[in-house]
Amino acid sequence: MKNLLPLCGLFLLSFASFAQEKKIDKEWNAGPLSVTHHQLSTASGPMPYTATAGYMPMKDEQDSVRAKLFFVAYSKDGVHDPGKRPILFAFNGGPGSSSVWLHMGLMGPERVLMTDKGESIAPPYRSVANEYSWLDKADLVFIDPMLTGYTRPANHVAASDYTGYNKDLRFVADFIRMYLSRYNRWSSPKYVAGESYGTTRAAGLSNYLQDQYGIYLNGVVLISAVLSFNAHSSGRDNDLPYALQLPSYAAAAWYHGKADKKYQSLAQITADACHYATGPYLDALMKGDELSDAERKVVISKLHGLTGLSAKHLDECNLRLQVGRFDKELLRDSGKTIGRFDTRIEGVDYDRAGESPDYDPSYDRTVHGAYTAVFNDYVRRDLNFHSDLNYEILTGRVWPWRFSENGFLNVADQLRSAMVKNPNLQVWVCSGYFDLATPWFTTDYVLHHMFLPKELRKNLHSTYYDAGHMMYLHRASLQQLRKDFEAFMNESSSH
Repeated sequence: MKNLLPLCGLFLLSFASFAQEKKIDKEWNAGPLSVTHHQLSTASGPMPYTATAGYMPMKDEQDSVRAKLFFVAYSKDGVHDPGKRPILFAFNGGPGSSSVWLHMGLMGPERVLMTDKGESIAPPYRSVANEYSWLDKADLVFIDPMLTGYTRPANHVAASDYTGYNKDLRFVADFIRMYLSRYNRWSSPKYVAGESYGTTRAAGLSNYLQDQYGIYLNGVVLISAVLSFNAHSSGRDNDLPYALQLPSYAAAAWYHGKADKKYQSLAQITADACHYATGPYLDALMKGDELSDAERKVVISKLHGLTGLSAKHLDECNLRLQVGRFDKELLRDSGKTIGRFDTRIEGVDYDRAGESPDYDPSYDRTVHGAYTAVFNDYVRRDLNFHSDLNYEILTGRVWPWRFSENGFLNVADQLRSAMVKNPNLQVWVCSGYFDLATPWFTTDYVLHHMFLPKELRKNLHSTYYDAGHMMYLHRASLQQLRKDFEAFMNESSSH
């Protein structure tokens, strides 16, 4: 009998462990979901809507749950046939960003209260009803990719199974397919919208959803786009990005009063910078050591007028400006730095003689604290979803991130493929003039080199805003985005 006691104990422990695992499996398969009901004031009157916050269990073909993807969905109430109403899936970038920015800044029924310029108010932060919400035109589903927000892998699964361009694409695409099935939305007009690296994902999804699942989209929204990393990644062996970034440097210099006084408007200086960037400046960069001293002086003089940087600095950096260094250099004489996400925003560093800023004032001083606090309060108080997990607003936990099997990732080809196969697909690209994270002229260059058939070029729609990477933080740009969104929905639904 004595020898059986350990076996009995082992059996009891195994049974307890099995029961616990079954309980966990049940919880994972059940969600959980929180469904709440609200009302939004719109121009046409009060609009009741339903919010669903929680998990979608992501299973393999053996019906084993491998991850839980957190999402928040909003649907308009009282719709006769919800299956015919437009649905838009939205996400942010990073890689490693939750969807909180588009959710609580642009599209959702609540938005974080900011100043009209786009800076945070003093804490405690709060949200207000979003009179510019996109919910009256489409049901909205905000997606948090792996390790962002509350999304996590199952205990026995490595998060790396879902990180990296290709794995992330499959993960998000599979969620979209499952959502369409579970909520009977296959017959709805379908849209995807991404910001920053989210545009990389959105462009890839446009083609992947078609090829893998036969899901043809009505529209793709690209906010602060990055489609070709070769066009963005400057280096000793890649001069093109230096030229494409010049108009953004010029815009920042003009805003802060550092450019040549002959430029009376933002439109005037950016037009001149674009013309110079793809002409004499790119020609000078391509010449390398063959550029004569006389030619070099002419280039330095022109760059000084456009960027406000000293001739000495321009000469020392070999005519090639870099984002981090420019953010530090532009206002160095006043001891200030400017933001990368939004060059209108100023900061102060400990070391005024440093090579690059200590932090990005347009993130750390502007949105990080406000969006974190507001969402954590909103998801519990308004959406009634509770979790002890940290809601990962913007995390480095997804790294290392594999962008491509070889070379620079270029998803413009995927977007082109989707548009050619689906000639009704409409693409809307939104860019901020004061964005150094994804410079607008770089985006234009990539779009103009997709070599779409002439009859499809009309399906590309580009709009520009006097703000930064998250242009919706700027009140006037938020208002214009809403107007442009209505125009895009009218265009994409008329085909």
